Parts: sequence; structure tokens; C-alpha cells
Amino acid sequence: MYIYKSFGVKGILSFSGGHIAWLTLWMTPVAALHYFTDGSVFYVSWIPVSVIGTAVAFYVGFKNNQSYDRMWEARKIWGAIVNSSREWGTAVKGYSIGGFEGKEPLSNQELEEIKTRLIHRHIAWMYQLRLNLLVPTEWEHINQGFHVARTTENRMKRFGLGLIKDRDHEDVIQRCISKEEQAIMAEKKNKATFLVDRQGEDLKTLYEAGVIDSFRHTSLQKILGDLYIHQGKCERIKKFPFPRQYANMSSIFVSIFIFLLPFGLLPQFAEMGSYGIWIAIPILVVVSWIYMMMELIGDYSENPFEGLGNDIPMLSLCRTIEIDLRQMLDEKEIPPGIEANNGVLM
Repeated sequence: MYIYKSFGVKGILSFSGGHIAWLTLWMTPVAALHYFTDGSVFYVSWIPVSVIGTAVAFYVGFKNNQSYDRMWEARKIWGAIVNSSREWGTAVKGYSIGGFEGKEPLSNQELEEIKTRLIHRHIAWMYQLRLNLLVPTEWEHINQGFHVARTTENRMKRFGLGLIKDRDHEDVIQRCISKEEQAIMAEKKNKATFLVDRQGEDLKTLYEAGVIDSFRHTSLQKILGDLYIHQGKCERIKKFPFPRQYANMSSIFVSIFIFLLPFGLLPQFAEMGSYGIWIAIPILVVVSWIYMMMELIGDYSENPFEGLGNDIPMLSLCRTIEIDLRQMLDEKEIPPGIEANNGVLM
């Protein structure tokens, strides 16, 4: 997530400077051809070009709206994860009090161990869910053609996952669960699901041991059900791509419009005189660049768990929840919050 109020010229050029270059390389020879042939080689009426431009603008606008919806829904889901996590911590602290149904009450040390185990396992679940969501899918930029993949790798290094030492955060998972659970989890395909399921098994054991009563058992299971819902919603966004007929056709339509634009607009500038042809070049580049930027903004917003700078700041949210939960346990060693790096909060 970018945290600066606005993008500087350097940031804009870093994101789209290559497009400005090729747009200039396209517009300049077309303008020169029009100038030296007096517009007799190729001519397109401005009316159909303007109609195409209007249609493309509506189409790209629709795509951007839907891409923003995917990103904003992802942020709302993680907001719900924050709320449910705090609810889980408070409930575990308040409900694990022991001594129901005539059973021998547990000692304070035993109760603290149970609370710590349940809350630490939840911390591991959050970080594991994040790791699950960062696994690249076939349609994400990192798995595309050579140029797109290489550009994405560079962007990840400067404005994405490359800004953090992810191994440090993977170690949090190992510290929060037992060696036995680590061995079992290593064999599971969906490790986040395993951790929530393990919580449910633990609650069942505690209920049968008389540590929690049926009401508390049901309430805690309800929170686990909410976590499954949040996880499923994230997986739906991650594993179901923005429909390709909208994503791909949008870029094709923009390309067609940019291709036709100089042939339709140059005759209009030629009416100003010979110098009008050359004035048209920067104007054509700016108009084309705006359409290209609209396309790119939607394209890089449709996958909010891609590991790039415009992602949902999952690591920061995980650390925020971890700090809250550890403070609920009155732990002394509290990790620091995640700081933005290069204007990006991951």
C-alpha cells in the first residue's frame, strides 16, 4: 500500500516511463509520414476515432471500477480478520477459566499455557494465510511473458516484497506452534486451514476436559467459523481472476485506439499549418498515455494479493494483530510495528 499523498514525477516515470518512450516512437514517424506525404498515404476520419475513444473510455472505466471493488473488498476482509482476531483473544482470555461440570479446576499455570497455545496458534494462522495468498497464480504479472515478468520482478524489489525480509516473518509461525504441529502441517496442502482445524480440535479437548462449558465452547467455535469465512473470501479473490474477457479485451481496445489516434487527429492539426503536425506529437503522446495509464491502473489493481506496492498491507495488519494479542497475554517481548519502506507499507 502506497502511503504518500501523491506520486512524484519520478514515481510516475518509473511506472510508465517506458510507455511514454514507445508512444513517442510511434507518434513521431506517423507525424513525419503525414508531413512529407501531405496526408495522402493514410487518412482516417476523426469521427470514428472519437467514437472508439469514447467507447474505450467507458470500457476501461468499468474495468477500473471492478478492479477497485476487488481491492477494497480484500481490505474489508482483512479488517474483519483484525476484528475477529481481537475477539478471539478476548474470548480465550475470558472463557478459559476451568472447573466445569464437577471437574477439577486447572492451576493458573495450566490455564495460562492453554491461553498462550490458542492465541499463538492464531498468530501463526494469520501469517500462514498471508503466505498462502502470496503464492503467484497463472494470471498474475510475475507469470506472464518475459518483459512483463522481468518488469514485475523489478517492481517487487523496489516497491513490493523485496522491501522486507520475509524469512523473519515465516519464523513467527515456527515459534508459535509446537514441533509436532509443524511436522503435521508440513504435509498439509492448505496450512492455514489446518491451523484453524487444530484450534477446533483443541477446543473439543478442552470441553471434554471440563475446562470450558458448552456455551463457551459454542462461542469460540463461532469465532473459528468466522475465520474460515474470512479465509474463504480471501481465497475467492486470489483464486478467481478478474474475468479475462474484461481484462484482456480492455488492453486490446486501448491499443487499437492508440494505433488509430494519430491517423485521425493529425489532419485536424494540419489545418493549423505545417507546424501543427509537429505540435500534435506531444499532444498525441499525452492523450495516448492517459488511456494507457487508465488501463495500467486497473490492470495492477485487480490482484490485491500479488506482492506489489498496491497490495493490501497484510504484513502490517498481521503484526498489528500480533502485538494486540501478545499484549493481551501480558508478554514482555513485543515485536515492533511494520514501518513503511520506500513509501510502501507491506
